[in-house]
Amino acid sequence: MKISSEPKLTTDSYYEASVVRPLSRGALMSEMTADVCVVGGGLAGLSAALELRQRGYSVAVLEAKHTGWGASGRNGGQVIAGLACDIAVIEKQLGFEAAKRVWNMTLEAIDLIHERRAQFKIHCDWQAGYLNGAVNAKKGRALAAWVDDMQKRYGYEQQFISQAEVRQWIDSPKFVAMSHDPRSGHLHPLKYTLGMAKAAESLGATICENTAVTGISPATATSDAIVHSREGSVRAKHVLLAGNVYLDNVAPALKPRIMPVGTYIVASAAMDRNRAQSLIPSRAAICDTNFVLDYFRLSADDRMIFGGRVSYSAVTPMNLAPTMRERMLAVFPQLDDVAIEHAWGGFVDITMNRAPDFGRAESLGKNVYYLQGFSGHGLALTGLAGKLVAEAIAGNSERFDTFASLKHRAFPGGGLLRTPALVAAMAWYRLRDRI
Repeated sequence: MKISSEPKLTTDSYYEASVVRPLSRGALMSEMTADVCVVGGGLAGLSAALELRQRGYSVAVLEAKHTGWGASGRNGGQVIAGLACDIAVIEKQLGFEAAKRVWNMTLEAIDLIHERRAQFKIHCDWQAGYLNGAVNAKKGRALAAWVDDMQKRYGYEQQFISQAEVRQWIDSPKFVAMSHDPRSGHLHPLKYTLGMAKAAESLGATICENTAVTGISPATATSDAIVHSREGSVRAKHVLLAGNVYLDNVAPALKPRIMPVGTYIVASAAMDRNRAQSLIPSRAAICDTNFVLDYFRLSADDRMIFGGRVSYSAVTPMNLAPTMRERMLAVFPQLDDVAIEHAWGGFVDITMNRAPDFGRAESLGKNVYYLQGFSGHGLALTGLAGKLVAEAIAGNSERFDTFASLKHRAFPGGGLLRTPALVAAMAWYRLRDRI
């Protein structure tokens, strides 16, 4: 399959090519009432809908495109313990005991995926194992220290892999040390997202697709909030904003706290099973330890799924497939004869400190919650986030409030200058990664 220099980022996904979507769900065309209106049909919103229905709440999910259209259905597929930020960021703000609770909740997020896969029979190509790879000696020492610290202080066991052992885990010249986490892993994210939508509907949630939210009328002393779309509306006691960078101007006060960052992925042609296995014998997911990182894994049908080029300017890179192929060959030069068949991407929402940003959108009235800022680490965490906000709506907000207590700063520069400022900052981080 020939890739143009400007692929259609939402349609050329290997994930879309390897699923059969259900018939499109209808748009909201009238007024309806629900206990909770969820804005966004990705994993965070679907998780909340599922959890809320299990607690007896009526739920309407409004999705501007179709289920799994955004990051939930186009990501790297890596299910990793922890957060996008180092746990030290949480520890500095909240203290060690709270940070340990947060870390343990990220492990719960992985368990939650397995529970839902089993309960709702979601077939999504789960593969256990995650490798973190250091590309130079300095980063190798830092990785060894991190593995030791996580074991001693957080009780989290991983295997450190020295340079002499690296080639047993990956057939690549790039890495000088690695760590292996058997609890993390990877899956087909769109299969999982579609499975979550089916599960939520099986419990009675209503999902409306092609229903972009245009505004919210806050609740008053005598009436509930009203969530408006072009053709209809939902009157609800509670509202959850789970659209991340795709909320547009629905919640202007939240917008400065996150930045849309483009991330891009390619999928190779399917390889012979033995050849694929020789690249990553454990079939684990892999990331390097750079700030601006590469991430990759083998698909269930033996393709190399390789991601990592990012755009902090919100402009899609030219010649995406060829440049991503160069990055892949820097890790696996022996794949020079393997074609690239798909190239795609999308935007993730990052925060200044890369910690997740959960809270209550008080500017939109009472009982309006939001989940954002997963910072490229959301495949597992979105599921937990949906559970936490459901707990809060049901009257137990302790765990939600642990995350909500994290302090976040707006990106500097305002709407006009914050993107150039971030581009300059990322150039510095790329330079630092080479040191």
